[in-house]
Amino acid sequence: MSDGAWAGLAVAGVTAVYALGSRRLSITPVTSAIVFTGSGLLIGPAVLDVIDVEHYAAPVTALMEAALTLVLFTDAMAVRWSDLAVGGFLPGRLLGIGLPLCIGAGWLLAWPLLPGLTVWELALVGAILAPTDAAVGKSAMSDPGVPPLVRHGLNVESGLNDGLILPFFIVFAAGVPGTSYAEEGVAGAFWRSLLLSTALGLLAGDLGGRLLRAARARDWVARDWGQVYVLGVAVAAYELAVVTDGSGFIAAWVAGFAFGRALHRHRAGGLPRGPDHTPEFAENLGSLLASISLLVFGAVLLGPALEHLTWEIVLYAVLSLTVVRMLPVAVALAGSGLRMPTVAYIGWFGPRGLASIVLALLIVEEQVPGTRTLGRVVAVTVALSILLQGVSAVAFAKRYGRWYALASAAGGGHGGPGLREDAAVPSGPAGSAAEGPRIRP
Repeated sequence: MSDGAWAGLAVAGVTAVYALGSRRLSITPVTSAIVFTGSGLLIGPAVLDVIDVEHYAAPVTALMEAALTLVLFTDAMAVRWSDLAVGGFLPGRLLGIGLPLCIGAGWLLAWPLLPGLTVWELALVGAILAPTDAAVGKSAMSDPGVPPLVRHGLNVESGLNDGLILPFFIVFAAGVPGTSYAEEGVAGAFWRSLLLSTALGLLAGDLGGRLLRAARARDWVARDWGQVYVLGVAVAAYELAVVTDGSGFIAAWVAGFAFGRALHRHRAGGLPRGPDHTPEFAENLGSLLASISLLVFGAVLLGPALEHLTWEIVLYAVLSLTVVRMLPVAVALAGSGLRMPTVAYIGWFGPRGLASIVLALLIVEEQVPGTRTLGRVVAVTVALSILLQGVSAVAFAKRYGRWYALASAAGGGHGGPGLREDAAVPSGPAGSAAEGPRIRP
């Protein structure tokens, strides 16, 4: 049997085994991210050596890029303006204040701990490890005992910050000599990757949404093909940016916003009342690809990183999950009226995941000095996040939920004076309190 067949069999086997026990595992500290990353570490070069890193470089990159493209598009598609207009002070503060501070803190702390990196590579470490991934600690964001405001805020933050980080990533990467991003310089990267890709994404998403809405109004579209159509729009936006030497990820993220807005602008004129199932297939496919990407991450990035572990990398990883995340969150939420347990809960549950992995892989592929160290730092940080924040999600959510129930009752119940956690959140298709947040499984 060829090496490719063994690798395919291993991936299929892990996926099937987890699927068979997924409901049972969902109420335990063993998350899907832990299962897939651990399995990847097992079948990778560090242990069984089923996946040959050199041989599968191109397929691995394509898989991870496809996963991130779908996640960016569907996350953005799910966002409504009401997510930020009502009860939006929480994600607004986390994204507008906390995210830039997190990038800056990650940059500054990397300086003394990672001395072999240039100033732009240090900035890349801070940017790559800033976005969060709701799927890694989904119990923390889906437990019904956690106040809807917190669940909603964390989910919206996770859905938007991976897209918001892309401009920082591109500009910082353009400052690293020898990378493909540096060929046109910072100005060229800004023009093609940010402005042009944004315009193409808006065009593809808006046109795609209008066409689907018009076709549905005439009852031309079968439900299953309407869901497949979403994939076409996401891929079209990505490829439009790629063929113009721009950023496919930025185009896909912006297209998701435009597609969702155009599709739902006149809901009565093309969409049925009730839940919208349009993104279901794309979301499920994105979730599957993301899970497989974590398996590949364990084999391709994490395994080799553990062979070159240093105390500086471990210390930075620990600080990234604590100080670099929790201090900016505390600053962002100062004066918000949220109690200290809530601020601590939000600060701890900022898990790192798919976006950090893919962006790190793109930089490692450039093979310039410093990128291997950068890749190891990201790999160890993401692995610690998957383990620590995944394992603690269920227990911490229950404990925080008990505190909230007592504090809310002491304040006179929901809407009681002095408890900002009781604030209302949007009640719509995305992130409603009644339906729960949209979290990738």
